[in-house]
Amino acid sequence: MWMTDLDLRPVTEADLPMLRRFAVEPGLIGNDWFGFRDPRAQDRRFALDGYLGTDNGRLIVTTEEQAAGFVTWSEGRYGGAASYWEIGIVLLPERRGRGLGWRAQALLCDYLFRHTPAQRIQAGTQPENVAEQRSLVKAGFQLEGTVRAAEFRAGQWRDGLLYSRLRTDPPVAV
Repeated sequence: MWMTDLDLRPVTEADLPMLRRFAVEPGLIGNDWFGFRDPRAQDRRFALDGYLGTDNGRLIVTTEEQAAGFVTWSEGRYGGAASYWEIGIVLLPERRGRGLGWRAQALLCDYLFRHTPAQRIQAGTQPENVAEQRSLVKAGFQLEGTVRAAEFRAGQWRDGLLYSRLRTDPPVAV
């Protein structure tokens, strides 16, 4: 079933229990589980800046006015004065497979291109995460290549795939 009403909004205090779950429930985040994290870190970050920092942030993905997960962005720099955004997404298991992910990532790109001067947005995923690869392509990203030994997960170093979208790429209809 496709959800038609999809939006991104700032994190509220009511979202903190969901964010804490992602820090302590191994199966909730899938392949991106990197061990238990401090669940109260979510509260401290929210108190600091509501997850709307100058070099990183988080927005809640909503559908039918219910939180479905969140998108993130963080600043990176290859050199010089120009920076880029690295984005990510995590959806609650019951909200996956409905076309929300690619649309949320496309909306996040539109938001970042509209409100920041960044020319480049990039996203990484695992080679075995075929659903996310398709999602990124639908959101207007292009595969740039393999990043060897990019992450340590489940006891070993694993490759990653790097995708990017540029401000000058064609817009994506959400």
